[in-house]
Amino acid sequence: MLHGPVRRDSEELQGRQALSSPQTLARLNDLLRSAIPLWTQRLPRSLEHAVSTHFDLLETRSPDERARAFFSELPNAVRAAQKLPAYAEGLGGVDPESVCTPQALEALPLLRKSELPALQAARPPFGGLSALPPSAFARLFQSPGPIFEPETDDRDPWGTGRAFHAAGVGAGDIVLNTLSYHLTPGGFFFDAGARRVGAAVIPAGPGNTEQQVQLVAAYRPTVFAGTPDFLNIVLDRAIAQDIDVSSIRRALLTGSALTPQLRDRFDGYGIDIFQSYATADVGLIAYESTSRDGLITSEHVHVEIIDPGTGRPAPEGSRGEVVVTKLDPERPLIRLALGDLSAWIPGLSSCGRTGRRIEGWLGRCDLATKVKGLFLRPEQLVTVKQRHDFIREITALVHIAGGREAITLNLYGDAISRPASDAARETFRSITRLDCGVCTFDIKEYINKSNLIEDIR
Repeated sequence: MLHGPVRRDSEELQGRQALSSPQTLARLNDLLRSAIPLWTQRLPRSLEHAVSTHFDLLETRSPDERARAFFSELPNAVRAAQKLPAYAEGLGGVDPESVCTPQALEALPLLRKSELPALQAARPPFGGLSALPPSAFARLFQSPGPIFEPETDDRDPWGTGRAFHAAGVGAGDIVLNTLSYHLTPGGFFFDAGARRVGAAVIPAGPGNTEQQVQLVAAYRPTVFAGTPDFLNIVLDRAIAQDIDVSSIRRALLTGSALTPQLRDRFDGYGIDIFQSYATADVGLIAYESTSRDGLITSEHVHVEIIDPGTGRPAPEGSRGEVVVTKLDPERPLIRLALGDLSAWIPGLSSCGRTGRRIEGWLGRCDLATKVKGLFLRPEQLVTVKQRHDFIREITALVHIAGGREAITLNLYGDAISRPASDAARETFRSITRLDCGVCTFDIKEYINKSNLIEDIR
């Protein structure tokens, strides 16, 4: 398996032979016992990639060591959160030192991702969730919602290098990165992670499929990074233009469901598929290894899966809502409820990593729907309606068309013209950053539904 380069400074270990010395082994054990701050997720450079199978020693800690490290730092994160306006009310009466067990964490209130747009509108730009001003960060993003997210000036701020390494990507690889670099952090997720393990990156972004296949022909990338749908589109265009894409041997996919039909097609092209689960608020949450036995939770986050009805931990194998805690002292995330559904897989991965495993993204437990890696929300449809007087009612249908995820916007009114529907489509695209087809209907055909978005994928 390919792995990132071992960087050596004057104080670092010289050569692989040194890793077998008793002094070095003792040093490794001391580091594991010292509960390296989880929010940093950085071992000394001399110990990064010490064993090529795993990204770092954090991945092979015992579950007890991992829990001790997290819960020893959790009180500090709670203390930091109490100083932030977004947490002041919910955590104000909590003794931080008492939050040192799973049960104590579960007793803390949830911060729902669906609440972030309102929080940020009231306290722009970060909603009282950051101790630092916007100028203190390296990059500043806006995701649909809108939700504003900062990026720190770290080597791999979103933690995605771990996913690339688990997929066997490293020095000598070229990654065609097709996630967007425009305003949203997706492109930077994979860009930083790929470079973290020593790979070169083509910052392609989505769209322009003709240019994409020309890039494949010229640079011969070995790895595709993006959504399953867009990989499918690139393959279609390559076939249409008779361009050889056989250089692509691996794909790290995220952002939408990988259907069995798409997996079979990619397998037919000899592309080794790896799934990852990440959000713009948290970064990498879970990733797939070569064992293909579920998605392993990342080392820089603590994941809970709760019953949406009771708020209690969901039993292994049962679907529940994903809740994430991240111990960043300047931007702590305490029990962020993402609205995504997943389920625990019993036991540990056969690849040797000891993090708990989830089944990946299994849908939504709120009214938002993820399409092509972005969230489509009912309130966005309401905004489209409000901007166009001719729209009396509006719904959206999310479906599969030609093996790809698609959205059809249904507009109800009185003889809606083609220019009017085109204007509504452009408004929808500007708000959601998603494309759609449009169907128009007489208002008499409208049937009231409990949800503006119908997902029949």
